[in-house]
Amino acid sequence: MTETLVSAPAAPAVFDAEKFRQTTRAQWENTAEAWNRWGPLLARWLGPATEAMLDMAAVGPGARVLDVAAGAGEQTLVAARRVGARGHVLATDISPAILRHARAAAEQAGLANVDTRELDGERHDLLPGASFDAAISRVGLIYFPDQQRALAGIRHALKPGGRFAAVVYATAERNPFFALPVGIIRRRAQLPPPLPGQPGPFSLGAEGVLAKALEQAGFRDVAVRKVDSPVRLPSAAECVRFERESFGALHQMMAGLSEGERADTWEEIEQTLLRFETGADGFVGPCEMLVGAGTR
Repeated sequence: MTETLVSAPAAPAVFDAEKFRQTTRAQWENTAEAWNRWGPLLARWLGPATEAMLDMAAVGPGARVLDVAAGAGEQTLVAARRVGARGHVLATDISPAILRHARAAAEQAGLANVDTRELDGERHDLLPGASFDAAISRVGLIYFPDQQRALAGIRHALKPGGRFAAVVYATAERNPFFALPVGIIRRRAQLPPPLPGQPGPFSLGAEGVLAKALEQAGFRDVAVRKVDSPVRLPSAAECVRFERESFGALHQMMAGLSEGERADTWEEIEQTLLRFETGADGFVGPCEMLVGAGTR
Protein backbone atom coordinates (compact mmCIF):
# COMPACT_ATOMS: atom_id res chain seq x y z
CA MET A 1 0.00 0.00 0.00
CA THR A 2 1.42 3.38 -0.95
CA GLU A 3 0.93 6.68 0.77
CA THR A 4 -1.63 8.91 -0.89
CA LEU A 5 -2.69 12.54 -0.92
CA VAL A 6 -6.40 13.04 -0.40
CA SER A 7 -6.88 16.79 -0.17
CA ALA A 8 -6.62 17.67 -3.85
CA PRO A 9 -8.35 16.12 -6.87
CA ALA A 10 -5.08 15.66 -8.72
CA ALA A 11 -1.38 16.28 -8.35
CA PRO A 12 -0.35 19.01 -10.81
CA ALA A 13 3.07 19.23 -12.40
CA VAL A 14 3.95 22.00 -9.94
CA PHE A 15 2.24 22.03 -6.57
CA ASP A 16 0.01 25.10 -6.22
CA ALA A 17 -0.11 25.83 -2.48
CA GLU A 18 -2.66 28.65 -2.77
CA LYS A 19 -5.05 26.53 -4.81
CA PHE A 20 -4.59 23.75 -2.27
CA ARG A 21 -5.59 26.12 0.56
CA GLN A 22 -8.67 27.27 -1.34
CA THR A 23 -9.69 23.67 -2.03
CA THR A 24 -9.16 22.71 1.60
CA ARG A 25 -11.27 25.62 2.82
CA ALA A 26 -14.07 24.74 0.38
CA GLN A 27 -13.99 21.09 1.49
CA TRP A 28 -14.45 21.99 5.14
CA GLU A 29 -17.12 24.56 4.35
CA ASN A 30 -19.06 21.81 2.57
CA THR A 31 -18.58 19.09 5.19
CA ALA A 32 -18.75 21.18 8.37
CA GLU A 33 -22.27 20.08 9.30
CA ALA A 34 -21.51 16.40 8.78
CA TRP A 35 -18.21 16.57 10.67
CA ASN A 36 -20.03 18.16 13.59
CA ARG A 37 -22.80 15.57 13.43
CA TRP A 38 -20.26 12.75 13.65
CA GLY A 39 -18.77 14.36 16.77
CA PRO A 40 -19.65 11.46 19.12
CA LEU A 41 -17.74 9.03 16.87
CA LEU A 42 -14.76 11.41 16.71
CA ALA A 43 -14.73 11.61 20.51
CA ARG A 44 -14.65 7.81 20.83
CA TRP A 45 -12.22 7.23 17.97
CA LEU A 46 -9.74 10.01 18.75
CA GLY A 47 -10.34 10.22 22.50
CA PRO A 48 -7.16 8.38 23.59
CA ALA A 49 -4.99 10.35 21.15
CA THR A 50 -6.63 13.60 22.29
CA GLU A 51 -5.87 12.87 25.94
CA ALA A 52 -2.27 12.00 25.05
CA MET A 53 -1.99 15.26 23.10
CA LEU A 54 -3.28 17.33 26.02
CA ASP A 55 -1.00 15.51 28.45
CA MET A 56 2.06 15.99 26.25
CA ALA A 57 1.22 19.69 25.79
CA ALA A 58 0.95 20.03 29.58
CA VAL A 59 -2.59 21.46 29.34
CA GLY A 60 -3.75 22.04 32.91
CA PRO A 61 -5.77 24.39 35.15
CA GLY A 62 -5.40 28.06 34.30
CA ALA A 63 -3.53 27.54 31.03
CA ARG A 64 -4.04 29.61 27.89
CA VAL A 65 -4.32 27.15 24.99
CA LEU A 66 -4.20 27.64 21.21
CA ASP A 67 -6.13 24.97 19.27
CA VAL A 68 -4.92 25.01 15.64
CA ALA A 69 -7.22 23.65 12.89
CA ALA A 70 -9.81 23.07 15.59
CA GLY A 71 -12.63 21.96 13.32
CA ALA A 72 -15.98 21.56 15.09
CA GLY A 73 -14.19 21.84 18.42
CA GLU A 74 -14.69 18.48 20.11
CA GLN A 75 -11.11 18.52 21.42
CA THR A 76 -11.43 22.26 22.10
CA LEU A 77 -14.09 21.52 24.71
CA VAL A 78 -11.97 18.81 26.29
CA ALA A 79 -9.13 21.32 26.62
CA ALA A 80 -11.49 24.00 27.96
CA ARG A 81 -12.68 21.70 30.71
CA ARG A 82 -9.09 20.92 31.64
CA VAL A 83 -8.02 24.55 31.96
CA GLY A 84 -11.14 25.55 33.89
CA ALA A 85 -12.65 28.98 34.41
CA ARG A 86 -9.24 30.58 35.01
CA GLY A 87 -7.92 29.27 31.70
CA HIS A 88 -8.76 30.07 28.10
CA VAL A 89 -8.84 28.27 24.73
CA LEU A 90 -8.65 29.99 21.35
CA ALA A 91 -9.84 27.72 18.53
CA THR A 92 -8.67 28.66 15.03
CA ASP A 93 -9.57 27.17 11.66
CA ILE A 94 -9.55 28.09 7.98
CA SER A 95 -13.30 27.37 7.73
CA PRO A 96 -15.77 29.83 9.28
CA ALA A 97 -18.60 27.33 8.82
CA ILE A 98 -16.97 24.70 10.99
CA LEU A 99 -16.01 27.29 13.62
CA ARG A 100 -19.67 28.19 14.00
CA HIS A 101 -20.23 24.64 15.22
CA ALA A 102 -17.33 24.98 17.66
CA ARG A 103 -18.79 28.20 19.07
CA ALA A 104 -22.24 26.67 19.38
CA ALA A 105 -20.85 23.58 21.12
CA ALA A 106 -18.98 25.72 23.65
CA GLU A 107 -22.08 27.79 24.36
CA GLN A 108 -24.24 24.70 24.73
CA ALA A 109 -21.70 23.24 27.15
CA GLY A 110 -21.67 26.45 29.17
CA LEU A 111 -17.96 27.02 28.55
CA ALA A 112 -17.32 30.76 28.63
CA ASN A 113 -13.55 30.26 28.35
CA VAL A 114 -13.58 29.45 24.60
CA ASP A 115 -13.13 31.90 21.72
CA THR A 116 -12.86 31.18 17.99
CA ARG A 117 -11.03 32.93 15.16
CA GLU A 118 -10.94 32.25 11.43
CA LEU A 119 -7.24 31.88 10.64
CA ASP A 120 -5.12 29.95 8.16
CA GLY A 121 -3.03 27.34 9.94
CA GLU A 122 0.16 28.92 8.59
CA ARG A 123 -0.62 32.43 9.88
CA HIS A 124 -0.41 32.20 13.65
CA ASP A 125 2.39 34.71 13.39
CA LEU A 126 -0.50 37.21 13.28
CA LEU A 127 -1.29 36.45 16.94
CA PRO A 128 0.51 38.31 19.74
CA GLY A 129 3.85 36.65 20.44
CA ALA A 130 4.44 34.58 23.56
CA SER A 131 0.75 34.67 24.51
CA PHE A 132 -0.12 30.96 25.03
CA ASP A 133 1.05 28.39 27.56
CA ALA A 134 0.25 25.49 25.23
CA ALA A 135 -0.78 24.78 21.64
CA ILE A 136 -2.46 21.71 20.16
CA SER A 137 -3.49 20.50 16.72
CA ARG A 138 -5.50 17.33 16.09
CA VAL A 139 -5.15 15.94 12.54
CA GLY A 140 -4.47 19.41 11.11
CA LEU A 141 -0.72 19.87 10.69
CA ILE A 142 -0.55 17.15 8.02
CA TYR A 143 -2.71 19.22 5.65
CA PHE A 144 -0.75 22.48 5.77
CA PRO A 145 1.13 23.15 2.49
CA ASP A 146 4.08 24.68 4.38
CA GLN A 147 4.35 22.77 7.63
CA GLN A 148 7.49 24.62 8.73
CA ARG A 149 5.78 27.97 8.29
CA ALA A 150 2.84 26.66 10.33
CA LEU A 151 5.13 25.42 13.10
CA ALA A 152 7.03 28.73 13.14
CA GLY A 153 3.77 30.63 13.67
CA ILE A 154 2.68 28.30 16.45
CA ARG A 155 6.06 28.62 18.13
CA HIS A 156 5.80 32.42 17.84
CA ALA A 157 2.47 32.33 19.72
CA LEU A 158 3.83 30.16 22.55
CA LYS A 159 5.46 31.53 25.68
CA PRO A 160 9.04 30.41 26.33
CA GLY A 161 8.75 26.97 27.87
CA GLY A 162 5.30 26.44 26.38
CA ARG A 163 4.48 23.07 24.85
CA PHE A 164 3.01 22.18 21.45
CA ALA A 165 1.50 18.78 20.68
CA ALA A 166 -0.03 17.45 17.46
CA VAL A 167 -1.94 14.32 16.48
CA VAL A 168 -1.17 12.93 13.00
CA TYR A 169 -1.78 9.68 11.16
CA ALA A 170 0.98 7.09 11.11
CA THR A 171 1.76 5.48 7.74
CA ALA A 172 -0.82 4.34 5.20
CA GLU A 173 -0.02 0.73 6.08
CA ARG A 174 -1.08 1.40 9.68
CA ASN A 175 -4.33 3.11 8.60
CA PRO A 176 -6.04 0.90 6.02
CA PHE A 177 -9.55 2.07 6.96
CA PHE A 178 -8.60 5.35 5.23
CA ALA A 179 -5.77 4.39 2.90
CA LEU A 180 -7.67 1.59 1.12
CA PRO A 181 -10.56 3.89 0.04
CA VAL A 182 -8.05 6.52 -1.09
CA GLY A 183 -6.18 3.93 -3.17
CA ILE A 184 -9.39 2.73 -4.82
CA ILE A 185 -10.44 6.27 -5.71
CA ARG A 186 -7.00 7.16 -7.00
CA ARG A 187 -6.98 4.09 -9.27
CA ARG A 188 -10.51 4.61 -10.60
CA ALA A 189 -10.02 8.34 -11.17
CA GLN A 190 -6.57 7.73 -12.69
CA LEU A 191 -4.95 10.26 -10.41
CA PRO A 192 -1.15 10.54 -10.36
CA PRO A 193 0.75 9.91 -7.13
CA PRO A 194 1.42 12.92 -4.88
CA LEU A 195 4.54 14.95 -5.46
CA PRO A 196 7.33 14.77 -2.86
CA GLY A 197 6.70 17.17 0.00
CA GLN A 198 3.01 17.62 -0.68
CA PRO A 199 0.71 17.69 2.35
CA GLY A 200 -1.58 14.75 2.99
CA PRO A 201 -2.81 12.37 5.69
CA PHE A 202 0.39 10.34 5.89
CA SER A 203 2.89 13.15 5.26
CA LEU A 204 4.28 12.99 8.83
CA GLY A 205 3.68 9.30 9.51
CA ALA A 206 6.98 7.66 8.58
CA GLU A 207 9.48 6.80 11.31
CA GLY A 208 11.23 9.90 12.62
CA VAL A 209 9.53 12.39 10.28
CA LEU A 210 7.30 14.08 12.86
CA ALA A 211 10.14 14.45 15.37
CA LYS A 212 12.43 15.87 12.70
CA ALA A 213 9.80 18.42 11.65
CA LEU A 214 9.37 19.64 15.22
CA GLU A 215 13.10 19.86 15.81
CA GLN A 216 13.66 21.69 12.52
CA ALA A 217 11.11 24.28 13.66
CA GLY A 218 13.15 24.91 16.81
CA PHE A 219 11.22 22.84 19.34
CA ARG A 220 13.24 21.03 22.00
CA ASP A 221 12.54 18.07 24.29
CA VAL A 222 10.70 16.46 21.38
CA ALA A 223 8.83 13.23 22.02
CA VAL A 224 6.57 11.08 19.81
CA ARG A 225 4.06 8.53 21.08
CA LYS A 226 2.10 5.92 19.10
CA VAL A 227 -1.60 5.57 19.96
CA ASP A 228 -3.69 2.66 18.72
CA SER A 229 -6.93 4.28 17.49
CA PRO A 230 -9.24 1.72 15.85
CA VAL A 231 -12.40 3.05 14.23
CA ARG A 232 -15.29 1.10 15.76
CA LEU A 233 -18.68 1.14 14.05
CA PRO A 234 -21.59 -1.31 13.67
CA SER A 235 -20.65 -2.20 10.08
CA ALA A 236 -18.42 -1.47 7.12
CA ALA A 237 -21.40 0.25 5.50
CA GLU A 238 -21.54 2.67 8.44
CA CYS A 239 -17.82 3.43 8.03
CA VAL A 240 -18.42 4.20 4.36
CA ARG A 241 -21.30 6.49 5.37
CA PHE A 242 -18.98 8.30 7.80
CA GLU A 243 -16.27 8.76 5.17
CA ARG A 244 -18.76 9.65 2.45
CA GLU A 245 -20.44 12.34 4.54
CA SER A 246 -17.44 13.75 6.38
CA PHE A 247 -14.34 13.34 4.20
CA GLY A 248 -14.86 16.03 1.60
CA ALA A 249 -11.46 15.35 0.08
CA LEU A 250 -12.66 11.97 -1.17
CA HIS A 251 -15.41 13.70 -3.14
CA GLN A 252 -12.84 16.11 -4.57
CA MET A 253 -10.80 13.17 -5.78
CA MET A 254 -13.86 11.74 -7.55
CA ALA A 255 -14.80 15.05 -9.20
CA GLY A 256 -13.90 13.73 -12.65
CA LEU A 257 -16.03 10.58 -12.37
CA SER A 258 -19.62 10.26 -13.56
CA GLU A 259 -22.43 9.70 -11.06
CA GLY A 260 -22.50 6.00 -11.95
CA GLU A 261 -18.74 5.69 -11.62
CA ARG A 262 -18.87 7.34 -8.19
CA ALA A 263 -21.57 4.92 -7.05
CA ASP A 264 -19.48 1.97 -8.26
CA THR A 265 -16.45 3.37 -6.46
CA TRP A 266 -18.27 3.62 -3.13
CA GLU A 267 -19.54 0.08 -3.61
CA GLU A 268 -16.01 -1.21 -4.17
CA ILE A 269 -14.84 0.68 -1.07
CA GLU A 270 -17.55 -0.93 1.04
CA GLN A 271 -16.75 -4.40 -0.28
CA THR A 272 -13.06 -3.84 0.45
CA LEU A 273 -13.68 -2.62 3.99
CA LEU A 274 -15.79 -5.71 4.77
CA ARG A 275 -12.53 -7.44 5.68
CA PHE A 276 -12.58 -5.43 8.92
CA GLU A 277 -16.11 -6.46 9.86
CA THR A 278 -16.71 -9.29 12.33
CA GLY A 279 -19.93 -10.66 13.69
CA ALA A 280 -19.03 -10.11 17.34
CA ASP A 281 -17.44 -6.66 17.26
CA GLY A 282 -18.95 -5.11 14.14
CA PHE A 283 -16.52 -3.01 12.11
CA VAL A 284 -13.06 -2.40 13.58
CA GLY A 285 -10.96 -0.32 11.18
CA PRO A 286 -7.22 -0.42 11.96
CA CYS A 287 -5.82 3.03 12.68
CA GLU A 288 -2.66 4.24 14.38
CA MET A 289 -2.08 7.84 15.38
CA LEU A 290 1.15 9.54 16.36
CA VAL A 291 1.27 12.27 18.98
CA GLY A 292 4.34 14.49 18.75
CA ALA A 293 5.23 17.25 21.17
CA GLY A 294 8.00 19.75 21.85
CA THR A 295 8.89 22.75 24.00
CA ARG A 296 9.39 26.30 22.73
